Amino acid sequence: MRDNDDHQAGNPRPLPPRLDPRAGRPARHAPATADGRARTGHGRLAGGARVVAGLLSVVLLATSGWGWYLGRVADASVNRTDAIPTSGNDEVVDTGEAMNLLLVGSDSRAGATDEELAQLNTEANAGLNTDTMILVHVPADGSAASFVSFPRDSYVEIPGHGSDKLNAAYAYGAQEAGSEASEAEQQAAGAQLLIQTISQLTGLRIDHYAEVDLLGFFKLSSVVGGVEVNLCEAVQDDFSGVDLPAGVQTISGEQALAFVRQRHGLPRGDFDRIIRQQTFIAGMIRKMLSENVLLDLGKQRQLVQAAADALTVDQTLNLLNLAQQMQSVQPGSIDFQTVPYIGDDEDDAGRYILRLEDEEKLHQFFAELNAEPEAAEPPASEAPPAAAPSDVSVEVFNGSGTSGLAAQASTELTSAGFGVAGTGNADSSDYTVTEIRFAAGDEALAATLAAAVPGATQVVSPDATAGTVQLVLGSDFNGVGQAVTAPPAAPTTEGEDQRTAADTTCIN
Repeated sequence: MRDNDDHQAGNPRPLPPRLDPRAGRPARHAPATADGRARTGHGRLAGGARVVAGLLSVVLLATSGWGWYLGRVADASVNRTDAIPTSGNDEVVDTGEAMNLLLVGSDSRAGATDEELAQLNTEANAGLNTDTMILVHVPADGSAASFVSFPRDSYVEIPGHGSDKLNAAYAYGAQEAGSEASEAEQQAAGAQLLIQTISQLTGLRIDHYAEVDLLGFFKLSSVVGGVEVNLCEAVQDDFSGVDLPAGVQTISGEQALAFVRQRHGLPRGDFDRIIRQQTFIAGMIRKMLSENVLLDLGKQRQLVQAAADALTVDQTLNLLNLAQQMQSVQPGSIDFQTVPYIGDDEDDAGRYILRLEDEEKLHQFFAELNAEPEAAEPPASEAPPAAAPSDVSVEVFNGSGTSGLAAQASTELTSAGFGVAGTGNADSSDYTVTEIRFAAGDEALAATLAAAVPGATQVVSPDATAGTVQLVLGSDFNGVGQAVTAPPAAPTTEGEDQRTAADTTCIN
C-alpha cells in the first residue's frame, strides 16, 4: 500500500492545519532521534479500538448489581454533541427496529498532561481530525452485532464537496461551521457531514454517534489491565513505536496504541491496521466479559468514569439502554468486516485512493447485514420414483459453440439406453452451463437424465413438452456419463476479511 501525502483535489480553500485530516502525518522518511529511532511527530489515530473500548465499557452495567446507578452516572457525565443531521440521513435499506451507530476516532490530545503525551509518544494537539470510522449494526433483539470498518482513503461522494477521501468529510463539515464557531459547534458540524456521507454510501439511517479521543483510549486500555492479542510474527516499527514479539501477549497503554496505529511494514498497509483494530476490539470485549472485570465493582467504576470522560456521543444515545439491549451478546455473535471495495487507484490529482464497490452493491451488502436469519428450510419431500433410461425421451440442443456436439451426445445417450427424440441448435451458442429442462410433473424423467450428466442444472420450463426432457449443452459439457466442468470459484473481493470477537488466531 502506498502512503502518499494528500492534496485536496478541487478545493479552492485549503483546510487550516487543525482541521486538515492530513495534518501531522509522518513523512515517508521521518528524521531520526539521537538514539536512531524515527520521530513520529503527531501520533496517528489509535483506531476503532479506543472508540469501542469506551462504548462497550457501559455494557458491564447491565450485568452488575449497581448497574442502574453507574448508568445514570455515565449518562449524566458523558460529553454530548448535536451529531445527528436533520436531513441527508436517509434510509434506503429498511432497518426496522435495528440500531446503526457510527463510531469515530478523534486525534485530539486536548487536556493531556506532558507526562501523558510522553507516554503516548506524541505531541499536544487539539485538532478535530478523524481517520477511523466503524459502523456498528445491532439488531432489535440485541442478540448480535456487526462492526464494519471504512478505510480512511475510501473515495466517496461527500455531500456539497464532490468526490474525495472519506476522512475529509469530518474536516469539511467542521470548516463549514466557520472560523467564529466554537470547537463544540465545529465538532457537531463535522459529525453531521460525516453521517450524511456514510448514510448516502450505505443506504442506512445512522441512529447514533460516538467519538473517543486518543487520551481516552490510553486510559481505558490501562484500566482493564490490557488486552490479549496474537501476532503471527514479531513486529517493530519506528513510525508507530510498536515493538512486540510473536505469539500471544497482553498489551496496554503505549504498546496498545502503537499496535493499532501501525501500518508501515504491514503486508497490506491500512487493511492490516484495520484487522489490528478489530482484533483489539474483540480482545477488549472478551476482557470485559471475563470474571475479573464483571466481578470487580471498583474496576467497573473506573471504566465508567474513564468512558464518560473519553466519550462524546449524540444527544439521544442512552448508554444504559444500549448496555441492557446488548447484555446477552456473546463474542461468537459479534462479527468484524471491512466495507467491500474494488482496489487501489489514484484520483485526478495523483493521490492514492481506494475504490469502493458501486452504490447498488454497497446497499445490497448492508441490506444483507440487516437481514433477519433465514427460516429453517422445510423437510425435503420424498424423491420421485426413478425412471428407467428407456422411459426417458430426450431432445438434445447444442448451445456450447462446439460443432457436432449434439450429434455426439445423441449417440452417447442412445448407447446409455435413452430414447433420443431429435437434435438441433439452441437459441444461442453462448451457454456456459448445461441445462436439463422439463415440464412440471416430469421430475423423475429429469432426475434420470441428470444422473447421466452429473452437475447439469435442472430447470422446470414451460417450453418443454410433457413426457420429453430437453438437454441443452453448454461449454461445460464433457460427455454423457461425465460430470460437467465445475465453474471457477467466485473471486474474493479485497477487504472481505471477516472475524468474530471469539477468534484468537494470529494476525499480521
